[in-house]
Amino acid sequence: MRPVAPAASYPRTAGKANLGEEIGMRGSEFAQLKALAMIVEMGSFSRAAAQLRLSRSALSETIRNLEQQLDVVLLNRTTRSVSPTEAGARLLARFIPAMADMESALQDVRSFASAPAGTLRVHAQRLAYEQFLRPSFHSFFSTYPDINLDVTIDDAVVDIVAGGFDAGLRLGELLEGDMVAVRLGADLKQIAAASPAYLAAHGMPQQPKDLLSHHCIGFRWPGQDAIYNWEFNKDGTWFAVAIKGPLVINDQRAALRAAVDGVGIAFWVESEIRPLIAAGKLVPLLEDWAAPFPGFYLYFPRHQQRSAPLRAFIAFLSGRTSQAEGQPRVED
Repeated sequence: MRPVAPAASYPRTAGKANLGEEIGMRGSEFAQLKALAMIVEMGSFSRAAAQLRLSRSALSETIRNLEQQLDVVLLNRTTRSVSPTEAGARLLARFIPAMADMESALQDVRSFASAPAGTLRVHAQRLAYEQFLRPSFHSFFSTYPDINLDVTIDDAVVDIVAGGFDAGLRLGELLEGDMVAVRLGADLKQIAAASPAYLAAHGMPQQPKDLLSHHCIGFRWPGQDAIYNWEFNKDGTWFAVAIKGPLVINDQRAALRAAVDGVGIAFWVESEIRPLIAAGKLVPLLEDWAAPFPGFYLYFPRHQQRSAPLRAFIAFLSGRTSQAEGQPRVED
């Protein structure tokens, strides 16, 4: 199961928090312009300073600095009132709508950290999709009607960050080391199997090296040239057999169908083969050389954890797993 991984994105300001705390840059031009807008809105340096939680002198210094930088007077000041000059009014006419757009955009982004809504892009290996995603859709969308899933089903080993995915479902042995991983299922095991008709014609292999004289149905991982070598385990030691045969295919379920048709011996996850064995269509082979290996994980970049849709997705899938197996393991 181990393919070679490829080498590895205001109209109103009253009631806001401290200006410096809110945008983290009190001396910036943005902070100066926002201070100007607050003064005009409140009609007073004192009231604006109170709203911004600044001293009146600090606010006056902010406006003086802005006027010096622009080399223009922005406010008409009297002992009783303050109002924008023509230059100040023209500046605010452009700045206030832009600030409103910025605050709206920030609010939209904040919603991703609090409400489970939006689109989540997921890359899933085919078997992981069939085992964990497809059976979950109805319940997931009933629970989270405002989350949209954009799922790519593909056995290729891809860089989910470069591909623009939020998360992936992949075999544990194929995970990148810098990902956070949540285990979704039990260990897996692969076995070889062939149809009764094939075995009647060609005999039954007694050990893995006997496969070299049999018709084996090869599998090629998408995006890779090499044919997958079948892996076996003896006394805790893994070894591979470079099988050969008349057919190479990039879909394991198609390989099983070919085995049922008598083309040769197939090799795939035991859970996918057992129903065909129970139906008498396939016969298991070399079971003494089969051993468990890490199953499927939901994984994602560490920086994605604050996304509300992803948090909901993680909790939902891992919760379904924990109902059957106890608490899922999280690795990073």
